[in-house]
Amino acid sequence: MVKTGQGKSTVTLHQLIERILAAEQITPQEHLQLTSAMLADQQLTDEDRRQINRIFDQIQIGRLKIGN
Repeated sequence: MVKTGQGKSTVTLHQLIERILAAEQITPQEHLQLTSAMLADQQLTDEDRRQINRIFDQIQIGRLKIGN
């Protein structure tokens, strides 16, 4: 589970990934959550890991924007 903004709600990592890919935008907080999930070596599925890498790749090539 991933806490979003000031503990208002809890979403799964998979839901967060799907929302980011659909919106083609990521907030700085969401970026931090995904980075932390990768670095903390959480029990990520191969699919979640691939999707997170896809998000990071899209940020690097400018297809996904970081903003509020």
